[in-house]
Amino acid sequence: MTKTDIARRVYDNAWKLDPVVRSLLDTDFYKLLMLQMIWRLYPEVDATFSLINRTKTVLLTEEIDEQELREQLDHVRSLRLTKKEMIWLAGNTFYGRKQIFAPDFLAWLADFQLPDYELSRRNGQYELTFPGKWTHTSMWEIPALAIINELRSRTAMKDMGPFALDVLYARAKAKMWSKVEQLKAYPDLRISDFGTRRRHSFLWQRWCVEALKEGIGASFSGTSNVLLAMDTDLEALGTNAHELPMVVAALARTDAELAAAPYKVLQDWNQLYGGNLLIVLPDAFGTAAFLRSAPDWVADWTGFRPDSAPPIEGGEKIIAWWSKMGRDPREKLLIFSDGLDAQTILETYRHFKDRVRMSFGWGTNLTNDFADCAPMESRGLNPISIVCKVTDANGRPAVKLSDNPRKATGEPAEVERYLKFFGTEDFVEQSVKV
Repeated sequence: MTKTDIARRVYDNAWKLDPVVRSLLDTDFYKLLMLQMIWRLYPEVDATFSLINRTKTVLLTEEIDEQELREQLDHVRSLRLTKKEMIWLAGNTFYGRKQIFAPDFLAWLADFQLPDYELSRRNGQYELTFPGKWTHTSMWEIPALAIINELRSRTAMKDMGPFALDVLYARAKAKMWSKVEQLKAYPDLRISDFGTRRRHSFLWQRWCVEALKEGIGASFSGTSNVLLAMDTDLEALGTNAHELPMVVAALARTDAELAAAPYKVLQDWNQLYGGNLLIVLPDAFGTAAFLRSAPDWVADWTGFRPDSAPPIEGGEKIIAWWSKMGRDPREKLLIFSDGLDAQTILETYRHFKDRVRMSFGWGTNLTNDFADCAPMESRGLNPISIVCKVTDANGRPAVKLSDNPRKATGEPAEVERYLKFFGTEDFVEQSVKV
């Protein structure tokens, strides 16, 4: 395979040659799995997604040119799935299943186009929102985040010459490879790339994926990025995300419906998927609240993805719950994915070895770790904590609590209502770097 000279490509860059998002498949696999469920079960629901920059000290309007941002957003709206991409989605095997996407869904997807967006400025930040049908706005989340992050990177590098860029990428490659060398010492590890949404760039994510494929071999399970999975012959990985319980909870008209929302989502999911796709994401309104009221059948699912508690602490609570429910944790799977790096992956692996099956979704610290790599100080190369979340469903406010109060999203009054309803047991406040 011919390797791309990323430094030269960046120096010679013209965005029409290298748009941030090249394909509608340049997204996370779980977006397609969720989209099929939304299309089938919630086709008439409206859902607005909004960009939220949690790193308030970074003023995006000062780092990203508005015209460039609009050009990139408009470019993504012009994309359609190609014939090759449709054939791959229809014919490939995912999670051991053929035809995971139904023919009628694929027929609808063949004409898919992202809806319009609304963009304005306020207090140094971009207010970027995507109103419309949930079946369409859901697909804006990943490309919107990828665009914001890569445009920040491009701004930070625009005044660097070819030698400075060479040094930057040489240092970043050496830094990433040193992590690979730490991880390859543990052949039983299972690691996947979850780094699309906050990546430095598409080209850099591709380099990281190819480096992991060579560097840790069979320990590299695959990538959440559908386009990269297709192009590099890797497994496309991912299950579901917080938007599902957030929307279903927002639609709830009674306390009983609100309490049942996290489990209704799992029942909906089980209508379409099973086996290895039965992974629980428990922390939308707090893991403790979820486990406290979870029906017995939840314990029969394949595993959990603790996403906002410290990994060891969160994993211990789920293992204790499985044991309480009479299930053997050694037959279950924990997927860790929150702010991981090589050190936290290894610490968590050593802690739980032989007690539970594990997999690690490596995100921002894989695909956007340029700290101390630039020949001169460049704040714009540091990743920020930025998300694109559902903010309302059918005009009703949507909320996410998580196990870390600093990750909560939603209108303050509505967040307070959810906190009183679900409780704050086991919440751990931590700084949010990515």
